[in-house]
Amino acid sequence: MSSWEGFVIEALIAAAPEGTVPSFYRTSAGAEIDLLLSLPGGRSWAVEVKRSLSPKPEKGFHIACADLGPERKYVVYPGAETFPAGHGVDAIGLGALCAELTAASPRG
Repeated sequence: MSSWEGFVIEALIAAAPEGTVPSFYRTSAGAEIDLLLSLPGGRSWAVEVKRSLSPKPEKGFHIACADLGPERKYVVYPGAETFPAGHGVDAIGLGALCAELTAASPRG
């Protein structure tokens, strides 16, 4: 795992509401989600981590999301803008997604 990916995953887990269960999802066919957050109340968010300033989730991410049906789908990148990345996925900066996770918390 690259240091950027590890940093992003640790920051998102720290910002997630209490009771969130983080996991990694990968099928034998190679479809994967870098971070699947199962939030309290049965909601789930799928997160792909990219270091590129023009991030695009890979085919395996879309296949895994089709399998699991997460409520929200994100690709986190080192930029500041939030924009649609196609197929219902939002590209978002790390700080903005941490803020969304904090807002999703019953205490936040």
